[in-house]
Amino acid sequence: MIDSPTSPSWGFVAARAAAIWLPLAAACTGLAVLTYGAIQQDLRLSADDPQVALARATSERLDAGTPPGDVVPREQHDLAQSLDPFVLVYDASGHLLASTATLHGKPVDYPAGVFEVTRSRGENRVTWQPEPGVRTATVARQWQGGYVVSGRSLLLTEEHIDQIGRLSFVGWLGTLVLVALAAVVSSAILHRR
Repeated sequence: MIDSPTSPSWGFVAARAAAIWLPLAAACTGLAVLTYGAIQQDLRLSADDPQVALARATSERLDAGTPPGDVVPREQHDLAQSLDPFVLVYDASGHLLASTATLHGKPVDYPAGVFEVTRSRGENRVTWQPEPGVRTATVARQWQGGYVVSGRSLLLTEEHIDQIGRLSFVGWLGTLVLVALAAVVSSAILHRR
């Protein structure tokens, strides 16, 4: 069958549409990845903010002479269940002096290697996973007699990041479909001219 001047050759239209769509799809993919990455980093980095404030306030009180047992609240938080912030106070040798955190009712064992970096920098931000499924955003800060660690669960932050990931994926996929439709329509219109 011979195409009339007004009916498009669908093979030609499809090839032209693909030529239009591919670079736009690459650009959409790059923008989606960049947007997701920026939002993910913003959520994760801002998850440290309350701990930074808590660690700094606690170290200032310790440096002012407040005993370690008096700078931490009496309430204990089980890291496997609680979303509440926690504070750990260590001496210069890394021995636990006071704590508001437990793990299944037992004292937590914070990685001592973090203190080496804290000693050289004054402050160190670490994602700490004391057991599978328990992830916390922590800030270790030096005080005159040792180290203060403050932290809180990353559960809600990670749920938000997952939700942003799903929304980004749906938005990216929808954009690719819309760009593909626009490319086909544009190719058909251009072919008729």
